[in-house]
Amino acid sequence: MLAFPNAKINLGLNITEKRPDGYHNLETIFYPVPIEDALEINLLHEGNGKYRLHQAGLEIAGEADSNLVVKAYKLLDEVFGLPPVDIHLFKHIPSGAGLGGGSADAAFMLRLLNEKFNLGLTDEKLEELAARLGADCAFFIKNRPTYAEGIGNIFSPISISLKDYQIWLVKPDIFVSTRDAFAQIKPHRPTMSLKEIAPLPVEKWKEYMVNDFEESVFPQFPAIGEIKEEMYRQGAVYASMSGSGSSVYGLFKADSALPEVDFGEKAFVYKGRLADKVL
Repeated sequence: MLAFPNAKINLGLNITEKRPDGYHNLETIFYPVPIEDALEINLLHEGNGKYRLHQAGLEIAGEADSNLVVKAYKLLDEVFGLPPVDIHLFKHIPSGAGLGGGSADAAFMLRLLNEKFNLGLTDEKLEELAARLGADCAFFIKNRPTYAEGIGNIFSPISISLKDYQIWLVKPDIFVSTRDAFAQIKPHRPTMSLKEIAPLPVEKWKEYMVNDFEESVFPQFPAIGEIKEEMYRQGAVYASMSGSGSSVYGLFKADSALPEVDFGEKAFVYKGRLADKVL
């Protein structure tokens, strides 16, 4: 059984306050993007283990036990006593890019297991389980534009469509740690909520929609900020860093010819059209 976990971008990201537990409350909009990994599961017929993980594509740091697809399997196995599985994961979504690739893999793993073994879990129950694996994992269960609050784990639907736009996304060969991203963050309440900004014409977003992490990340990694500037020079109607970095995306009108710019041979570049939902 095969699935293609997709990425997401953040449309705006406001860090609103620091919580007593050390985490930060925020508001953001998650939007699905058709940059995809490939995930396949089959019954495991040999060996004594409960699972076997095969990884290909982009390198993933850490041991198999720490991979979110394995954690997703273990989570359901604890409840349902699942048969052993053979897992194949091909990584195309870059890590450390603010694109939610690992979270998507985990959510799609839950969906695959639910379907393959007829577990009968509703989307609501799958969202509840996914949230135990990571704050934004639950977004990928329904995989449609979502307004998120709390630590990125409290969801509500939002009416927004970018199906008339193209996306140009670039992740340079730069790693931004969570510590780096939060280094200069000063939590604050925005003058306009993203719920008020999102209905505005996309051409107006540049004036109002911000990612607070840019203020911290761009001075530390100027090359990331330069990518955003280049996207505006090339005609983007809106450009932003996604999440806490290091990828930057630009939105272009449907009839625009997306430019060819060399960001270095190690940069990840994606160009494509957007939709309201990715399956």
